[in-house]
Amino acid sequence: MTRWRIATIVTVLAAAACARTGASRPPLRWGGDAEGGAPFVEADPADPSRVRGFDVEIAGLIAHGLHREPVFVQVAWSSIEASVERGDFAIGMSGVEDRLELRARHAVTIPYFEFREVLAVRPADSSRFRTLDDLALHRVATLGGTGAYERLLAEQPRIGLVPISYDDDVHPYSDLVSGRVDAVLLDNIIADRSLRRSGGFYIQPAPVATGHYVGVLALRDSALRDSVNVILRARMRDGSLEKIFRAWNVWDDSQAGYFARALADTSTTRLAASAHADRSVRAYLPALLRAAVVTLVLSCLSMLLAVALGIGLAAGRVYGSRIVRAPLAIYVELIRGTPVLLQLFVLYYGLSEFIRLPAFLAAVLGLGLNYAAYESEIYRAALQAIPRSQLEAGRTLGLSEAQILRLVRGPQALRLALAPMTNDFVALLKDSSLVSVITVVELTKQTAIYATNVGSWLVPGILCAAIYLAMSLPLSRLARRLEQRWSAA
Repeated sequence: MTRWRIATIVTVLAAAACARTGASRPPLRWGGDAEGGAPFVEADPADPSRVRGFDVEIAGLIAHGLHREPVFVQVAWSSIEASVERGDFAIGMSGVEDRLELRARHAVTIPYFEFREVLAVRPADSSRFRTLDDLALHRVATLGGTGAYERLLAEQPRIGLVPISYDDDVHPYSDLVSGRVDAVLLDNIIADRSLRRSGGFYIQPAPVATGHYVGVLALRDSALRDSVNVILRARMRDGSLEKIFRAWNVWDDSQAGYFARALADTSTTRLAASAHADRSVRAYLPALLRAAVVTLVLSCLSMLLAVALGIGLAAGRVYGSRIVRAPLAIYVELIRGTPVLLQLFVLYYGLSEFIRLPAFLAAVLGLGLNYAAYESEIYRAALQAIPRSQLEAGRTLGLSEAQILRLVRGPQALRLALAPMTNDFVALLKDSSLVSVITVVELTKQTAIYATNVGSWLVPGILCAAIYLAMSLPLSRLARRLEQRWSAA
C-alpha cells in the first residue's frame, strides 16, 4: 500500500510539472512574414525576438485548441504556400488570401476575416478617380501575387489601366503621394495602416471587391485542416476572434455580418467548385517573353552606359593627374563596396524629393553606374598590361599620347578586356532581376508572379532558366569568335 501511494504521488507531481512547463505539448509550427508588419505579424518592439499581431494570436488560439504550443517560423510572404507543402511548418497565416487556385493546390481553412479591396488616390483626384473604370491609361499600384494584382490584370484589356507590381505594401502609397502612380488597390487594413502612418492620400469609401484571409496547410493535411476549422468556428461563436480583432482595431459591422454568415454556412469548399483561370504554360509564355524583352533592352542599355563610363574612368585613372585620379578612385571603391540593391533604392526613392526618375530610367542608371566601376578596373588593368617598350616606341616615332592610345594601346587593351567584358554583361543580365524592387517587371519578376499563381517553381523556373540561357549563350559564342579572330590577326 505504501509503495502504491508513493508511486501515485510521484505520478501526480510529474504530471503537474509537465503541465506547468508545457513540456507535454508538442509544437505547432506555423509560418508568417514579420516584414509584412502589423496588424498581421510584426516583431514586438519590446522584444524583437518575439512577434505579435492578430495572426499571431489566432495561431496561438489554434495551437492551444489542438493542445500544442505555437512556434513561429519566418518565411517570405510569397513563399508561404510553397513552404507549407515542403513541410517547413504545418500552417501558414500572414494575411493569406482565399483564392480559387489556392484551394485547388492546398488544404485551406475557413476564412477567419473578411477584408475589402479599396482604392486609394491623391486628395485632388478623389472626385475624378472613384472606381477602376475612371483609371483608363493611368498607373495603378498593388502587391504582386495578390488577388488585387490579378484583378488589375483582368481589367487591363477592358479599361486600359497600367498595373504596377510592388514587393511591399509601403512604397505603393509613398509613390502615390509623390505622383509616380495614380492609385493604389489593396486591402482596407493595409490602406488604413498606411494612412495612419504617413497620410497624404484619400481612400474611396466604396470597395472594389471583398476578400478573405485564411490559413493554408499542405494538401495532405486535410484532417488537420478540419480540426482547425472546428476551432475557428468555436472561437467565432465565443467571441475570442472578435476580441482579438477589436484589440487590433480592425473590427467593424461588416465583420460581424461576415461571422454570422460564416457560422450559418457549413460549406468549406464552395470556392473550389468554380472554374479557375488558365494556369498553363501557354497562358503565361507571352508575358514571360515580353518580360524577357524588357530584361534584354534594360541590360543592353545599362551595359552601353557602363562601357562608356568605364572607359572614361579608366582613362582618367591612367592618364589623369593626382587631383583627377583621387575622386575617380573614391567613386570606384564606393560603388564596388555597396550593394547594387541599395544604389537602386537611393536612385529611385532617395532622390525622389529632388528628381523623380521613371522606374526604367532609374534601373538603367543604377545598373550602368554600378557596372561602370567594375568595367573601369578591367580597362585600367588592360591598359597597364601593354608593355612600356611599345609605348616608348610610339613616342620615339613621334606619335602623340592620343595617337598611341588609339593606334597602339587601345586595340591591344580591347582584346585583353573582351572576355571579362562578356562575363560582366552576362552577370548584368542576371543582376537585372534586382530592378523589380523599383517596380520594373522583368523576366525574374514575371516568373515569380507565374510561380505564385500556379503554386510551384518547377515549370516557371525551368522556363525562366531556358530564356536566360537563350539570351546569354549567343553572346558568349560571339565573344569567343571575336577572340579567335583577333588572336589570329
